Amino acid sequence: MEKYDLRKALKGLYTAPRGKFVLVDVLPLNYLAVDGEGDPNTAPCAAAIEALYASSYTLKFMSKERGRDYVVPPLEGLWWADDMDDFITRRKDRWRWRMMIAVPDFVDGAMALAALDKAKAKKPSPALDLVRFERLEEGRAVQTLHVGSYDDEGPALEALHSRFIPDNGLVPTGRHHEIYLSDARKTPPEKRKTILRQPVRPA
Repeated sequence: MEKYDLRKALKGLYTAPRGKFVLVDVLPLNYLAVDGEGDPNTAPCAAAIEALYASSYTLKFMSKERGRDYVVPPLEGLWWADDMDDFITRRKDRWRWRMMIAVPDFVDGAMALAALDKAKAKKPSPALDLVRFERLEEGRAVQTLHVGSYDDEGPALEALHSRFIPDNGLVPTGRHHEIYLSDARKTPPEKRKTILRQPVRPA
């Protein structure tokens, strides 16, 4: 059975040049998602990520049993704050976030909810109760590849919001989006690869 790989099927959305901003058209995608707030290095965010992986792998194996296997896509996150300067200047206690893992279109909401119930029965946790299935529509967006620590993203974000977006007659429309191409548990901070994305529209 050949595994479907969303990262390869939608290569343009899961790749970006380093040190350069590019415009992309993001297709609507389904996700398993958990919302939270505060410093991402604290327990609530770690628990949310653990719950996402538990439910995503349960869903993957359920899909495989039904004849369609796939590679679990990388972790993603939406980030925002009442004042976006708090994000650029890394005032993490003021952040809000939505951690997400994408789901292929051939997996419907009913199967996703069944997988969530199965994951809860296997290993109950409060974080699993917060996981939901939803569709994200971003449309036109700007993205770039950041290599290094998450805490070193500030200059790229400043260049994106203060120069590239206004210089190209655009304004931000959605939440800051990050796609974690590297496994943070296995990759040193200086080698981590992260796509930084910002949905936009004409000014």
